[in-house]
Order: sequence, then structure tokens, then C-alpha cells
Amino acid sequence: MTFLRGMSTISLWANDLPAATRWYSELLGVEPYFSSEAVGLGPGYVEYRLGDYQHELGIIDRKFAPPGLGGEPGGVVVYWHVDDVAAALSRLVERGAKVLEGLKERGPGFVTASVIDPFGNVLGIMFNRHYLSILGARDAAR
Repeated sequence: MTFLRGMSTISLWANDLPAATRWYSELLGVEPYFSSEAVGLGPGYVEYRLGDYQHELGIIDRKFAPPGLGGEPGGVVVYWHVDDVAAALSRLVERGAKVLEGLKERGPGFVTASVIDPFGNVLGIMFNRHYLSILGARDAAR
């Protein structure tokens, strides 16, 4: 049995959930597929399904953050695979994100960058040749 089987949900925080929902919906080109308000639980959470594996990106009203979780960007960067890091970074900056770490070559087939979104969350983007290998193997097996 594999202990860590894969990403389930990545949670980001926002003091202004409606503004964050608009920002991410426009950036991603999709609306959230789930909202806590839509199921009668009141405002506080929206969730998107993204990418080749339909990973979940949740945005949560910061008032529900665990005690002691600071409002400043933290020490973990989750990198989302993109096909063109420079173009993705440019799009994020055009939408108001601030560069945390610019384009960086990490080795053959690995390029990263990261930004801080307008709500204080770190968002990493990466071209990762291993991701593409796994995706290709999955597709070949179908």
C-alpha cells in the first residue's frame, strides 16, 4: 500500500472570497464546480477541478484558517505543470500576481517560477519532463 497516493486538494486562503473566486475563474477560464454556499452551507469555500488529473484547488475564506496559520505566504510551494513557464508567468503578472521567484532553469527539462497571488498565496508553475513522462505512460496504457 502506498502511503501518499497523490494530491487530493490544495487549499488557498482569501480575505475576500468573492474577489478570489473571480480572479481564479478568470485566470483559469473555468468556474468553480463546487461552492459551500450552493449546497446551503453558507459562503466560505469554492473548489475547482484542474488539469490532466482533475486535481482540486480549493479557495477558503481566511476566517476558517487553522489557528496560528499566518496571513503571510508560507514555506511550501506547490508547482502546477504548465507547458510554457514564461507565458504562464507573464499571464499571472498581467493579472496582478507579484513575482516571488522568476523563471529559473533547474536542470534539463525542469523550469520553475512562482508568484504571490493578490490574496497572499504562493502559486508555483513548472515545466516538468517527469510529469509529461507519467502522463504519456498513462495515455499509452489506455
